[in-house]
Order: sequence, then structure tokens, then C-alpha cells
Amino acid sequence: MTAKPYFIHESSYVDDGVSLGDGTKVWHFSHILGGSRIGRNCSIGQNVMIGPDVSVGDNCKIQNNVALYKGVELEQGVFCGPSCVFTNVLNPRAEVERKDEFRTTKVRRGATIGANATIVCGNELGEYCLIAAGAVVTKTVPAHALMAGVPARRMGWVSRAGEILDETLVCPRTGERYERDGDTLRLVEEAAG
Repeated sequence: MTAKPYFIHESSYVDDGVSLGDGTKVWHFSHILGGSRIGRNCSIGQNVMIGPDVSVGDNCKIQNNVALYKGVELEQGVFCGPSCVFTNVLNPRAEVERKDEFRTTKVRRGATIGANATIVCGNELGEYCLIAAGAVVTKTVPAHALMAGVPARRMGWVSRAGEILDETLVCPRTGERYERDGDTLRLVEEAAG
């Protein structure tokens, strides 16, 4: 008998039509619905719901109590903190069917979403942005932005390593250098080695 290249805890459900990448782990009491694609080396925490038809890139970490509804797309290396929330409709009503109004929410490579943050649907989170715990994101977030508050506002910039950048825009961990152009930040010099 050949071992599966991924792990699914016996208390979890993975529906037919789901693709799980090698090295991915699905922990206790989680449910992945049909049509969802989970990349390699992902960690799906306890009590997570994904799908249907959700895409999760390689090397993502989805902590406990997160629901990724249809319309959410995570690129590689995304971190979803415990109990962070994604919506998929702007004006839900229990008595009004709105499945044809689901909005797409794209989370770009390396983004971090803190515990209990809320991401309102229809927005994009830029590469390597950091959404603070408890923040409520109501608009598109630029790459490398540090967002906090309700509603979330840009409070600064962060490096690819997740370090808060000072006015020099040099990552204290890696030495990578960034450059600001208006409301955007871009990497101009990678770390040596």
C-alpha cells in the first residue's frame, strides 16, 4: 500500500473533486468542498472550511477557524491568522438569494492576515502586505502595506520578511532595499546571497 503524499486527519472531510498538493496537512474538524485546489506544503488548521471552488497556492498556512468561501483566491505563501474572516457578498440577507453576486477576493503572494481581521469581498490584498489583527479591510491594499484599524488604513510598510520598514526602507532582517513611488512600494535591491 502506497502512502498518500498528504495528510488528512480522520475527523476532517475532503469532498470528491478536491486537489491536495504533496506535503499538505489538513487538521481536525475541517471541511474542503468540491472543486477546491490546495497547493503543496500547506497547513490547514482545525475547524477550517474551504470552498467550493477555492484556489490556495503552495506553502500557505490557514490557521484555526477560518472560512475561505467561493470567490477567495490565495496565491502562494499566504498566512491566514486564527479566525480571520472573508466575506463574499456585500449586502447579505437570509431571505434573499445572492449566489450570483459573489465577489472575488484575491490575496497575493506572501500576504499576512492577522487574527480576527475581516476582509470585505471584492478587494485585492497586494504582495507581502500585512493586515493587523482585528483590522477591517474595505478597499484594495497595495503591496507591502501595513494595514491596521477599523476601517483599515495604511500605517507603514513591511518587507518581504515581514519586518516593519523605517524611513530608510531597508529591511533590518535581510538588508533588502525598497523604494517608494507615491502609494506604492517596490523592491529595488535583493539581499546578498
